[in-house]
Amino acid sequence: MADDANPMTDFNQRIIDEFRANGGVVGDPFTGATVVLLTTKGAKSGATRVNPLVALVEDETVYVFASKGGAPTNPDWYYNLIAQPEVHLEIGTESYDAVASEVTGPERDEIYERQVAVQPGFGAYRDQTTRVIPVIALRRR
Repeated sequence: MADDANPMTDFNQRIIDEFRANGGVVGDPFTGATVVLLTTKGAKSGATRVNPLVALVEDETVYVFASKGGAPTNPDWYYNLIAQPEVHLEIGTESYDAVASEVTGPERDEIYERQVAVQPGFGAYRDQTTRVIPVIALRRR
C-alpha cells in the first residue's frame, strides 16, 4: 500500500542495496564519501536494524555521527547502540563485529571538526541544531 510507504526507509534501502551490489561504493548523494552499513539491535524490540551512514575512518577506528541531518533529536540507531554497543559493521567489501563507544569532550569536538573538513555538510548539520551531535567510535571486536 502506498499509504504505508516510508520515504526514508525506502531511501535507506536503496543505499543499502547499492552498497552491497557495488562493494561498498554508492553514488549520489554520497559520491566520494565513506559510507558504512551499521547493524544494531533495537533497544526495545531487539529487532536488527541496518543504517547506511557517512563515516570517518582513522587508523583502525570508524567514527559515525548521530547527525540526523541536523534534526533536534538523535537518530534511533544512536539509542540502539548506546543500549547494546555490540554492533556489526560493513565497510567496503569487509564485514565484522565491532564495539561502539561514545566520544565526548574535546576529543569529540576535534573528531567532529575533522569530519566537517572532509564532509562540509556536517558543519551545516551542527549549525541547524542546538544539540551536540554525538560522535561514536566503532572498533573491531
